[in-house]
Amino acid sequence: MVNTKVNLCGIELDNPVIPASGTFGFGYEFSELYDINILGTFSFKGTTRDPRFGNPTPRIAECPNGMINAVGLQNPGVEKVLSEELPKMKKVFHKPVMANVSGFSVEDYVYTVERLEEEDQIGWYEVNISCPNVHGGGMAFGTSPEAAATVTKAVREVTKKPLIIKLSPNVTDIVSIAKACESEGADGISLINTLLGMRIDLKTKKPVIANKMGGFSGAAIFPVAVRMVYQVSHAVNIPVVGMGGVSSASDVIEMMLAGATAVEVGAYNLIEPYGCKKIIEELPAVMEKYGIKSLEGLKID
Repeated sequence: MVNTKVNLCGIELDNPVIPASGTFGFGYEFSELYDINILGTFSFKGTTRDPRFGNPTPRIAECPNGMINAVGLQNPGVEKVLSEELPKMKKVFHKPVMANVSGFSVEDYVYTVERLEEEDQIGWYEVNISCPNVHGGGMAFGTSPEAAATVTKAVREVTKKPLIIKLSPNVTDIVSIAKACESEGADGISLINTLLGMRIDLKTKKPVIANKMGGFSGAAIFPVAVRMVYQVSHAVNIPVVGMGGVSSASDVIEMMLAGATAVEVGAYNLIEPYGCKKIIEELPAVMEKYGIKSLEGLKID
């Protein structure tokens, strides 16, 4: 009998599988397909202080082994998330949930977290300082240790809940940024967000999305994600949540061998709505295949 439980920043999960923010909404749509309480948890749709329509369309395009998107953090804003989205979510998901928070200034991040503090079901904050698809804010905070540390310190001061900082791969030195977040009180690091990518339609001679460039995700980025999770997990003393191209139980194990405590599944949810369910169901057999009795302490040297 294998043990799939893991502990993420002091909260026990039945398994390490977490649908990534932006690919699972607020959960209730997926609850019509299967019981989402089988998940470890999930990271709900990126929430900002004010409502956002997002970027102009087209803003999602498929490409080999992945996709490019520039949705631009479309969301109803924190007030409607509190009054409308989370009450609906509570009816179908009965575990602690991860709140993904984005902003365009330090004050935005602080305000949104302060408003969400009243929500008991929120177990962790995943503070996104790594979105490549918005102008101003977003990724700008995640591209230097100093800026990342500033956001981390400010949010740390307004919550006692576990604080996980989501980092961008679009940097030269991911380790220094992760260590700066740790030094200012981060309880965990999640990575990677999407790589910055672009495709051009040969027929129209125009970029495939209106934003020209967007976040590239999917199976093609998995090796990059494994590398960065390995680097960061061996440089910090806080948990790492790994993500980027995960699409199977074997990928989950590989990500955990690299040093991840838990693993988020992103683009695969958009390809296969039952993706996380399948991964969770397959995980015990994959563990047995490779002689793994427990997921705790898998990290290689």
